[in-house]
Amino acid sequence: MKLGYLVDLDLCMGCKACEVSCKVENDVPLSSWRLRVKYVDQGLFPDTSRTFTPLRCNHCESAPCERICPVSALHYLDNGIVNIDKSRCIGCAGCIMACPYGAIYMDPESNTADKCTYCAHRIESSMMPACVVACPVEANIFGDLEDPHSNISKYISRDKRVQVRKPEKNTMPKHFYVGGGQAQLNPLAAKRPEGYGLFNNITHLKHIGAH
Repeated sequence: MKLGYLVDLDLCMGCKACEVSCKVENDVPLSSWRLRVKYVDQGLFPDTSRTFTPLRCNHCESAPCERICPVSALHYLDNGIVNIDKSRCIGCAGCIMACPYGAIYMDPESNTADKCTYCAHRIESSMMPACVVACPVEANIFGDLEDPHSNISKYISRDKRVQVRKPEKNTMPKHFYVGGGQAQLNPLAAKRPEGYGLFNNITHLKHIGAH
């Protein structure tokens, strides 16, 4: 069994139910996140649109965070989850610097690293991750990538638009996306038109007040 995650960006409506349920389930501090929903605005008024992209740990098959950890606090489970043992973590932050996805944070209360673990504690009890259960439109698809009959495997096999974040890093992420476009997954793909900006064309501000 190799667990993976897929988000159907055509279904995601940015309600942040996944983000909130993740914080509640895993007691994530308010200043941090295991999962966050990124908003991307595109176009120029009046032809504009807003899309949403949930971001979390990619549980890479070749995870830089796992390799760099000097105490093996980050380790693989048999099901492919990149788990973290906070009791072993020494707070060196090497994993935070190594992760190309910005998915790891330092818990301000325990001073140890933390991140999405696909709710490994729930998986052990044969339950789905909290974010999957909370999604009202079933945009979060979770399952066994090695099972050709699983929902996630069917998605990947039938949809040619499946993509991952930063494939050039060769981390072999197990978190996939369907739909959307490069502007959601690649920050450099969003282009700002020349002259864009509220104050770009202001060359002089009239001073109002006493002389």
